[in-house]
Amino acid sequence: MEQNILITNDDGVSSKGLRALTEEASRFGRVTVVAPEHGMSGMSHAITMANPLYLRKVRQSDGVTVYACQGTPVDCVKIAIDHVMKNDPPTLVLSGINHGSNSNISVIYSGTMGAATEGCSYGIPSIGFSLITHDVEADLMPTRHYVRKILEAVLEHNDNPSLCLNVNVPVLPLDSIKGIRVCRQTKGHWREAFEKKCDPRGREYYWLTGSFVNLEPEAGDNDESALAEGYVSVVPVKVDLTDYRQIEVSKGWF
Repeated sequence: MEQNILITNDDGVSSKGLRALTEEASRFGRVTVVAPEHGMSGMSHAITMANPLYLRKVRQSDGVTVYACQGTPVDCVKIAIDHVMKNDPPTLVLSGINHGSNSNISVIYSGTMGAATEGCSYGIPSIGFSLITHDVEADLMPTRHYVRKILEAVLEHNDNPSLCLNVNVPVLPLDSIKGIRVCRQTKGHWREAFEKKCDPRGREYYWLTGSFVNLEPEAGDNDESALAEGYVSVVPVKVDLTDYRQIEVSKGWF
């Protein structure tokens, strides 16, 4: 069955990673790209409500149609499903290939994964792909190889319409990557640091930096350990944030 694939990202419509994902996805069916006009990293599940959304057709050829949207990654998924592809809904939503890791708690900040989780909320299997380096000139060949392997497996075996996978690829040559490890999200948090500076007019401003604090550095069953050991990490995620174990406990409080 030929797939009708929607692709977006958070690095913008001109991203090298987006082009690579589009080329790989084209092997499996028709592709519609609706991606942000400009970079939208760290937008998580943000949507645009107070400004208009402008949609620009970039190109159409060889079974691929590309649009640029002046909105967030989630805006792109929404306008694609509810407008651009309304009469021919996508059977698969892909997001990426992101330049930068979306492992651990970063999944909740990520525009890449915000778009993927939006797709699965519509009942469409969705996958976010990330290469764990911000180098825009990084070699994407190993990631492309695993995009193909993961798409082949999902299209052959998946029967879950709400499937959502967070895929992160280590920065290694293809022959050094050990394979794929399906695992859980690493427990941890980001410890922010705000660098205080002054602009040319003497006004103070702050530049956000920080580092990830791994709360379980010895664990061997999570995405950080998989990546450190040279595996592609695949973490199944879901939109439902309910803490089911806490429900009965909390009932007793009230």
